[in-house]
Amino acid sequence: MAKNTRSQRKRPHHRRRQKRTPATNNDSLRSLREWFLPDDGIFSQVKFHGNIKWAPSCLVWLALCWAWSDSRNLTDAFSEAVGCCQKMFAVTPLSTYQGFMGALVTWTPKFLPLLRGAMQLRMEQIGGKFWRVDGWVPIAFDGSRSTAPRTLANEAAFCAANYGKGATAKYRKKKSKGLRRRKNQKSKPQPQEPQTWITMMWHMGLRLPWSWRLGPSNSSERAHVMEMLRTEEFPHNTLFCGDAGFVGYLLWACLRQRGSDFLVRVGGNVSLLREQAHCTFTKMGKDFQVLCWPKTAMQANQPPLRLRLLQVRLGKTTVWMLTSVLERERLNAQAVVRFYKMRWGIEVEFRGLKQTLDRANLRSRNDRRVLAELDWSILAMAVAELLAVKEQLSQTSAKSGDKRHPPDPAKRSLAKTVRALRACLRNLNEVPKPGQDLISLLRAAVTDGYIRKALKRARYRPLNPDKKPLGDPKLRRLTRQDKQKLRQIEATMAV
Repeated sequence: MAKNTRSQRKRPHHRRRQKRTPATNNDSLRSLREWFLPDDGIFSQVKFHGNIKWAPSCLVWLALCWAWSDSRNLTDAFSEAVGCCQKMFAVTPLSTYQGFMGALVTWTPKFLPLLRGAMQLRMEQIGGKFWRVDGWVPIAFDGSRSTAPRTLANEAAFCAANYGKGATAKYRKKKSKGLRRRKNQKSKPQPQEPQTWITMMWHMGLRLPWSWRLGPSNSSERAHVMEMLRTEEFPHNTLFCGDAGFVGYLLWACLRQRGSDFLVRVGGNVSLLREQAHCTFTKMGKDFQVLCWPKTAMQANQPPLRLRLLQVRLGKTTVWMLTSVLERERLNAQAVVRFYKMRWGIEVEFRGLKQTLDRANLRSRNDRRVLAELDWSILAMAVAELLAVKEQLSQTSAKSGDKRHPPDPAKRSLAKTVRALRACLRNLNEVPKPGQDLISLLRAAVTDGYIRKALKRARYRPLNPDKKPLGDPKLRRLTRQDKQKLRQIEATMAV
């Protein structure tokens, strides 16, 4: 029997190792897109026109890429966003700038509440110990303005009709009357700039925007807050924190009616009632209960708000804080100081919107487009920060046996986050170098860690003579008639 030659012998079957295709920037961004918005399920209840051919998620990411762009011209930013979407989805939702802006103006009011809800859900999922601070979900609110171009449409929509006719305006005009050159016709005063008002709610633990409202320059930030309280849902044990501008019986009653608590700074701009004969502070951090019960509420037989007033020290300043949390065990003086210091981060958030994203001066020349531009700019900033928080908080938990504390969201850098996203969008089809991929850059998007020996503020701070000290709140003792009416209302409520 002939022996098998070497060529006839069966060779063992070896599987060839498939070369692993290196991940591109588009792959890294796709994982984040699928985490934040996996499908179009949140838009299932939205009724679309029959001639719409784009998917809602494609329009969302087109608008986000447009808002993340650093191009000064809106049309150039749109061209860059179209190129990015072509690489991400192999299709472009809208090919013209006019069609894109028309779609944003039409669908932004319907899309934004759904996207904010998805963002809040993701915040709770990744928040960890930063979701609740001392058992509270801390949410701050504050307001700011952005300037719009001087067009007829913007001036009609955003300028106040009674500009320059208020008491403070007349005071400033009278004060600087001697400094003006009456006969100089070349330097006439410019008309009022159109500005949009932004009222934002901001999660203080994760340092992320929660919700916001836009309006003309003379909008009421307290009315915006009450609208958000009536139309939106908030977690259990939410503590709202505001500065001295968020005062008043209507706002505080709205907060208490929905079962939420608040912490605000007060001064001479509020009048409170006291039941005790004497209310003196012998020790810093001491507190006592007061009533917020204006005459309009008394005459309407509305119940008073029983609150807690305390005096604390913030740095070198002594301030008055008012809260609806009456139990000291739930909110002591140290927690009050901590929460109010955390509230300052919302000012940094506005600075990031105006400087890092360059939205101090908006660029749309139509009032409806101005609102759409600002809405998507705030959402783009929030989504960028959310992606960075997700990667930074998951970095420690993903490593087994790593006992390091998760990074504080206060160390997150918005500038580095936006810079990483822009670099990724410019080179979607390229394979990044090790450590230069989007995930690594988002994890490294933190501020510097060195200890400064001097403050970063300017050497001089010009004094504002028109800005008066906040002062102390006005306390008045209940009269006999007030006490009698209080007993009647409390008896009616008890029944």
